[in-house]
Amino acid sequence: MTKSVGFAAQAEDKPLEHFSFQRREVGENDVHIDILFCGVCHSDLHLARNEWGGTIYPIVPGHEIVGKVRKVGSNVSKYREGDTVGVGCMVDSCRHCTNCDDGYEQYCDNGFVATYNSEEKQTNGITYGGYSDQIVVDQDFVLRVDDSLDLAGVAPLLCAGITTYSPLRHWGVGKGHKVAVVGLGGLGHVGVKIAKAMGAQVTMITTSESKVSDAKRLGADAVIISRNEDEMKAARNTFDFILNTVAVPHDLDAYANLLRRDGTMTLVGIPAEPHPSPSVGVLIGKRRSIAGSLIGGIAETQEMLDFCAEHGITADIEMIDMQDINDAYERMLKSDVKYRFVIDMKSLA
Repeated sequence: MTKSVGFAAQAEDKPLEHFSFQRREVGENDVHIDILFCGVCHSDLHLARNEWGGTIYPIVPGHEIVGKVRKVGSNVSKYREGDTVGVGCMVDSCRHCTNCDDGYEQYCDNGFVATYNSEEKQTNGITYGGYSDQIVVDQDFVLRVDDSLDLAGVAPLLCAGITTYSPLRHWGVGKGHKVAVVGLGGLGHVGVKIAKAMGAQVTMITTSESKVSDAKRLGADAVIISRNEDEMKAARNTFDFILNTVAVPHDLDAYANLLRRDGTMTLVGIPAEPHPSPSVGVLIGKRRSIAGSLIGGIAETQEMLDFCAEHGITADIEMIDMQDINDAYERMLKSDVKYRFVIDMKSLA
């Protein structure tokens, strides 16, 4: 075992604090990674505070990891010492169900192994995430990162990037499509960049007039203020696809009405309470669909990273020290970040 240090929550009502623990020894298929940067996802807060239930304490959050390879196991052929790599939301899966065989490990019928708060197959212990100095991961769940990009800005792509890329890719967004992104936050700001790079005409839908200029800076061709009834009414029946990133309960009908015939709205945010039920009439009247999407499989996540490297896409971030994580959580609750916190792991030293 290898001694590691990080920050952990010991209970749902306790702040994250310094924590020492053991990483497993590098197995023949493993990659040992020194973590440089780790993004802060809202799900980290949900799990640290047990808001979704099922949290196992102590918990070391973090699943938006970028680092350098320190050591590889004897069977590892994909990576070598010094490579720049990433680790996202999962570190293993059953690898034999239909979904895993098809490259959709995120939908593993037996449940994927999350980067933290899951049972680790190799040790039967609990996985600890990226709020730490190092991590050991099977090579099949490690991703190659292009050194040409700002590595701190790459970290959030391992969750926010693939969460938005996967549905845009699955529903075939491309040149000539009219796409709306609902919510300008950690997910939405990356979604705008990716949809624009795919060739779509992109509209940001936000509740806040203060975000109009920023949305256009990020690449939005137009902005709709959802509280403006005239703007929402004028946009009815105009979008081929809507990427809805909002993670609080809201009226889905108001957005479904903006879809053209055969249009799809995909939900990627998970609210603590259910959305109000959508109206069947709104859907059948134009053969519209409301769908959901998780992250992406390993192959698709690598595809996303390569796409973002090709188009120079990274997240807009605010760098913090590890010791500032509890303040960052409180600020995140107030939407006081543009648009993703990233922890500089040098601050652990």
